[in-house]
Amino acid sequence: MNPQANLIFIISLLLGTTITISSNHWIMAWTGLEINTLAILPLISKSHHPRAIEAATKYFLTQSAASALVLFSSMTNAWHTGQWDITQLTHPTSSLILTSAIAMKLGLVPFHFWFPEVLQGSPLTTGLLLSTIMKLPPIALLYMTSHSLNPTLLTTLAILSTALGGWMGLNQTQIRKVLAFSSISHLGWMAIIIVYNPKLTLLNFYLYAMMTATIFLTLNTIKVLKLSTLMTAWTKIPSLNAMLLLTLLSLAGLPPLTGFLPKWLIIQELTKQDMAPAATLISLLSLLSLFFYLRLAYCTTITLPPHTTNHMKQWRTNKSTSTMIAILTTMSVMLLPISPMILTIV
Repeated sequence: MNPQANLIFIISLLLGTTITISSNHWIMAWTGLEINTLAILPLISKSHHPRAIEAATKYFLTQSAASALVLFSSMTNAWHTGQWDITQLTHPTSSLILTSAIAMKLGLVPFHFWFPEVLQGSPLTTGLLLSTIMKLPPIALLYMTSHSLNPTLLTTLAILSTALGGWMGLNQTQIRKVLAFSSISHLGWMAIIIVYNPKLTLLNFYLYAMMTATIFLTLNTIKVLKLSTLMTAWTKIPSLNAMLLLTLLSLAGLPPLTGFLPKWLIIQELTKQDMAPAATLISLLSLLSLFFYLRLAYCTTITLPPHTTNHMKQWRTNKSTSTMIAILTTMSVMLLPISPMILTIV
């Protein structure tokens, strides 16, 4: 793609995100979401492969439906209350429609079917944008309307998302699909706590975005898309593969790594809210996703493929790892000791 065109699309993405997260009026928030959708479409379909075109079409149709629902929800609220302010979403029907629209935007169960397909059809860099920056505006809208959302509905969506994100990721061999189901599972953790402690949702999202960015950038550096090629990629940059192992375990939420922090705080908050059964259930369901993270981690650091076929070992590159990946990896692994400082903010 032309670098100038690429730059315009990236700037439009940042612009759309900024408009949505800084707006008070529903129409401005909707405008930002639309700019975002239109800016990411060329980045999904830039390879001109039929799979990429299909992914772009699926993304466009789903996001259009979700945007229409956001507009419908805000108009219903304005009709009943005379308010266009985002924080004044008080009508129950409007908040129900908005929850469905945001679930569709984010890819929460039962509106999750588009997300793995779109991520599979996109390049790794676009997949990174779809998993991180594209999720920020909908989460910001949930954050602003959290006081009027239905807790029972969100808890149900969250537990279903964590369950299905774990189950459907177990059988995948394509790394992008595994990361898509991992995203759905993490969104479940964010959705369950948004009503009770919205700041925890944001903390979880920031840490998730940081760890996912590390994984996508690492995979982009070693040029790996499938589990079978991941097994033989350790010879390229062994140190990077070792760090990828730790980042995957961090994303799984194992202590003493960064990913354990949001899970620990969310379980603590749910217990305070007398929701110990929900906390127990979501913790047990996250063990499903732990299995496929361990599978990825095993394939990352394996030194001999587990079958008799002779694989061509790939040449070790002398290319140094980028500073960005080094910083992100360090943060993805070592932020747990500063949790007391994070707790004072939250």
